[in-house]
Amino acid sequence: MIDKAKGRPARRQIPWWLVILAGLGIISVGSVFADASYRVIFAAIGKGMGVTLSVAIISYAFSISLGLGLGIARSSRHRLLREASTFYIELVRGLPMLVILYYIAFVGAPALAGVLNALLSPLIKTGFIPAFQSRNFSFVTRAVLALTLGYAAFIAEIFRAGIDSVDKGQIEAAEALGLSQSQITTRIVLPQAIKNVLPALANEFVAIIKDSALVSVLGVQDLTQLGKVYAASTFKFFETYNVVAFFYLCLTISLSMLVRVLEQRLKDGRK
Repeated sequence: MIDKAKGRPARRQIPWWLVILAGLGIISVGSVFADASYRVIFAAIGKGMGVTLSVAIISYAFSISLGLGLGIARSSRHRLLREASTFYIELVRGLPMLVILYYIAFVGAPALAGVLNALLSPLIKTGFIPAFQSRNFSFVTRAVLALTLGYAAFIAEIFRAGIDSVDKGQIEAAEALGLSQSQITTRIVLPQAIKNVLPALANEFVAIIKDSALVSVLGVQDLTQLGKVYAASTFKFFETYNVVAFFYLCLTISLSMLVRVLEQRLKDGRK
């Protein structure tokens, strides 16, 4: 960054909010080493970190794939694809994530088992494979599916905005050169669109980590669920939820800082 008034590189100032949060983090870590009860809570709840991260990462990876397909479909010239993707996006975006989670867990899973039984009925009747039941789908699987379907709608809109941001003149030039629609999409539109929306996609990962706490309502042993169980058994609600908040803040703030660095590098690259 250049200070235009003085013609020399401007100093990057450390934001006050980051200093305050860092101070609170140091105090929290100091409390852990000073108080034995906090160390016990950290050990008990920390086991859920792996579940929280795995649910968030897997859901994010699947929602990126599905969202990209929906975003391309919504920007398509084919009306059927455009209308179908728009219907899905508007419908899902209008529902709270908790409702989607309950619906997939207690309605979608039994329905999926019924569909699989109908499709594979010849194999089931011969005893080659057993009949599917809703309990064949673990609550972790249902939680991942719900987060995937929910966040795919939001990510699709991000991709659509990125696709629309590409200069139409480039597309017209590619058509004039005789490139097919698939070549234009994969070689010209998507590379630029993805670069434009990288910060927004990274922010969605931060959001999905926070919303992964909702899977605790299904009994999934993530950070929130383990914290709830520990607090209910020890009545140390203040200390327990301090630790839960500390874990989530460590994840989300570190990722938010990475997003800021990514945004700054992209801005510097465009100059």
